[in-house]
Amino acid sequence: MKRLDFLNREVSNVLLGTMPLFSGDLKEHFEHLDMAKELGVNFLDTAIGYGGAEVSIGKWMTARNNRKDIVVMTKGCHPSPEGKRVNAEALAEDLYKSLDRLETDYIDIYLLHRDDLELPVGPIVEALNEHFAAGRIKAFGGSNWTHQRIQEANDYAKAHGLEPFRASSPSYSLAEEAAEAWAPGTVTISGPNAEEARSWYGANQMPVFAYSSLARGFFSGMVTRERWEREKDHIMNPGILFSGNATKDQLTGRGETIDPICATAYCVETNFKRLDRVKILAEEKGCTIAQIALAFITNSKMNVFPISGVANRTELQSTLDATKIVLTEKEHDWLDLKSDHR
Repeated sequence: MKRLDFLNREVSNVLLGTMPLFSGDLKEHFEHLDMAKELGVNFLDTAIGYGGAEVSIGKWMTARNNRKDIVVMTKGCHPSPEGKRVNAEALAEDLYKSLDRLETDYIDIYLLHRDDLELPVGPIVEALNEHFAAGRIKAFGGSNWTHQRIQEANDYAKAHGLEPFRASSPSYSLAEEAAEAWAPGTVTISGPNAEEARSWYGANQMPVFAYSSLARGFFSGMVTRERWEREKDHIMNPGILFSGNATKDQLTGRGETIDPICATAYCVETNFKRLDRVKILAEEKGCTIAQIALAFITNSKMNVFPISGVANRTELQSTLDATKIVLTEKEHDWLDLKSDHR
């Protein structure tokens, strides 16, 4: 468990990612949430855009009468086909919908799912503060916001005596991105180009709720050089690559083939070198490839909480165990190709 001072409570080291609850059977969703709670996970990551996930969480919390035991982080203001939605009207629309779906009168942490760099930060900071003052949100932050924009927002908040951004949720893993891994407007703090961002988070110790911590399954244990050589001609076929039909199993590395976007974003030599080193360390420490990749982000100088969209109890327990693995600074640099010695 780790303490979030701005909420004045202890939370699990790992957030349960609820994208897997996008659709499906409510009974199965209840079983999944029960499993996480039994393993000590009290921190849920969701979003208004995650299909029926919020509804399932809300019904589960009501049925189990455990709202006070659960920390809910949800997200809103995601772009629509009509355009960007980082404004007071969209915020109110999404927030009230989330409150209704989650069957609650407050959100523990509310994140703006995207930013709009064409707009000044002041108006959205003011709007968030209105909901904070009303008690509808206990804290707020940004998902896919750059550290510069968060700093700008917090400078505005300080200058106007307002509540600042308390948290951030970027993509973060051991792998560097050779191409866009998610969608336009997403933000990563992985790789050599994000050193400044990681330094900022390290200095400020703002909680980083890291999504895609296994790089779309690259560090799941299912991706190997051999598999890549066998499958790359098929995967890189334009008809596959641009179909947008990656399955949920592909996104987690469980699919019969590598996720096409993982292929373009992560299947490059520098990342395979990282994977080679992860395998060596995993064998030495008696753990899995995924656990070492997760340990890399939790052993950074930042205050990192992985978001884990697991399929079952075994995967969640493995993720929780990964947060207990200690890496030396030399091991950390070696994994990230900053040094050839450990």
